Amino acid sequence: MATIILISVGCSEKSSGEDNSLQKIKDAGKLVLGLDDTFAPMGFRDGSGEIVGFDIDLAKEVASRMGVELEIKPIDWSSSILSLNKGDIDVLWNGVTINESRKEQINFSKPYLNNRLIIVKPKDRNDINSKEDLAGKVLGVQVGSNDEALQSDPISKKAKEIRKYDVNVNAFLDLMAKRIDAVIIDEVAAQYYISEEKVDFVVVENSPLTEEFYGIGFRKTDSQLLSEVDRILDEMKADGKASEISQKWFAKDIVLK
Repeated sequence: MATIILISVGCSEKSSGEDNSLQKIKDAGKLVLGLDDTFAPMGFRDGSGEIVGFDIDLAKEVASRMGVELEIKPIDWSSSILSLNKGDIDVLWNGVTINESRKEQINFSKPYLNNRLIIVKPKDRNDINSKEDLAGKVLGVQVGSNDEALQSDPISKKAKEIRKYDVNVNAFLDLMAKRIDAVIIDEVAAQYYISEEKVDFVVVENSPLTEEFYGIGFRKTDSQLLSEVDRILDEMKADGKASEISQKWFAKDIVLK
């Protein structure tokens, strides 16, 4: 499965017209990045309200090497692909999961992170130790790809209820208040939240729902821009800059080579 994804995601469909997507960015002098600004540690607001994160640092370096500024634009994540295809933003870059549904609507960069969809539970919940233990439980999940992945898993039919949230933080607040039994979430977001907030949650390590890849989303017509971003990211992996950014946010290099 992983091999198929790795081969296919970098491919772009040919446009019927001339592709000047890279030149448009250079002429504008900026690359507009669309994101959900609550998705720590990929892109989120810090205590002073500034948008920071792993993806933000990565994108700033790419934009700098491209010779343009990075403009960060929070969007409604439930209509993120519409925002991209309308031209409101140039790229979707915020821990975007590569999946077949999205690949029908947009193109993706090469995968740059491997991320699992996992279960988070309160530390004192000894009755949830595997995916099968979710039967009869109330689950929380963010609307979007995580919700789609959960719904496609047979365990979703056995859950008592699935509650959908616009942002992961609200799901965690309900978990803390014991209004739900577990949260289904990207592993990088879960580990960061547990570490930063010092909450008594744990990841069910041995039972991921999916093995996922993150990629940057582009319009189907923007092959030149996609190729240039891929080229720069490869350059950053080779010269150690991508590793440096990963070490800052995850204390280890997790960028796919």
